Amino acid sequence: MKSRNLLLGAAVIALGFTSCKDEKAAEAEKKVDTYVVYVDSIGNVAEADAKTNWDAIEASYQMRISEAEAALQNLKDKEKAQERIDASKAKYEALKAKMQADMNAQNETATATPINSKQKLRNALFGQGKIGDDMNFDWVNKDNIHAVYQQFIHTAEDNKDNYSREDWDEIKLMYEALDSRKNTVEKEGLSSEDNRKIASLKFKFAPMLKVNRMGAKSEEMKEAKQ
Repeated sequence: MKSRNLLLGAAVIALGFTSCKDEKAAEAEKKVDTYVVYVDSIGNVAEADAKTNWDAIEASYQMRISEAEAALQNLKDKEKAQERIDASKAKYEALKAKMQADMNAQNETATATPINSKQKLRNALFGQGKIGDDMNFDWVNKDNIHAVYQQFIHTAEDNKDNYSREDWDEIKLMYEALDSRKNTVEKEGLSSEDNRKIASLKFKFAPMLKVNRMGAKSEEMKEAKQ
């Protein structure tokens, strides 16, 4: 009789344990479902509303992804659940990247100041944002100075017919500043081969700079007289 009671007690405990495990599994499945549905719902939110409330969306997302990932340990088919989570995670990250890119673009447009003609010229001669009002050439070194001269001189040659007198004055100023940086770079190990190539570029460019600058000034004076 005693043994029978023990067996019955064990059976009840086992049933209770199984029931508990089933409840945990069901709850875990629900959390994964909630996460997947939430990500899908974000895609249906109007873009303007999503951007306005993105901080709240992100906070809610982090809570749900944490709950879904923690629930995995209570699921039998962890692999399948993980696949669902990963798919939704990829979908969310893609949406997040798009939203952030759009918002950054809007912020840049709102705060951007018009680029003056002098900065546009510098960007063309050296690369976007390389030289600003501080005239800092520290980024030019023994490894890239030949390429810098190439871009500068070839850009000036290609656009020589479009430059005004002010442009040529700016080009002369930038050219002299680059030459000054070259004097420093030579002491830092500029190779003889690059030095020779730069000398060849300068030999061709110097007369062109002088002639075109003078020509632009003459043309300006002629137009002023008219």
